[in-house]
Amino acid sequence: MAPRSKVLTLPKELKAWLDDQLVKRGFSDYVQLAADLQAQGESVSKSALHRYGSQFEKRMAQLKMSNEQARALVDAAPDDEDKLGAAVIRLTQDRIFQLLVDLEIDPNSVDVNKLFKNAAEIGKASVTQKKFTLEARAAIEEAARKKMLEQQEEKLQEMRGSDGMSEQMEARIRRILLGKE
Repeated sequence: MAPRSKVLTLPKELKAWLDDQLVKRGFSDYVQLAADLQAQGESVSKSALHRYGSQFEKRMAQLKMSNEQARALVDAAPDDEDKLGAAVIRLTQDRIFQLLVDLEIDPNSVDVNKLFKNAAEIGKASVTQKKFTLEARAAIEEAARKKMLEQQEEKLQEMRGSDGMSEQMEARIRRILLGKE
């Protein structure tokens, strides 16, 4: 088994700094990154940084593409039943296991239940957002319906006063407008 990458053994804060710097520097300037890490007391070769940076860049590109595809899918096919949310949870579970394997993370050192709980929270948030959207849409439609009925009532009142419309005609028009005829 190959030795573990020095980048993966960096302290959390330094690893977060490195990830941030890789993105800011466009996944280049590995010689300077190695020197910056050396100044912070960590010895990591530019080659090790490049190997890590290449994988990191690839993962970021995949994530970006996944986000763009998900956005396009949601725009093209609204998902009122949240089937997409369920699929995302299953995909997240699969990706978590794949990540543990790819990064050679000891599964015993990771609380997988927390990871799945976070995936479930994402699903709940999606359901809540969908529910809010449907309720807001229904409220807007109801407000528009009420406004239209008020406008129709005003026009009906105008018609009654202007040409002496019969009560029967008015009742028939009301039934038609309310969709009862």
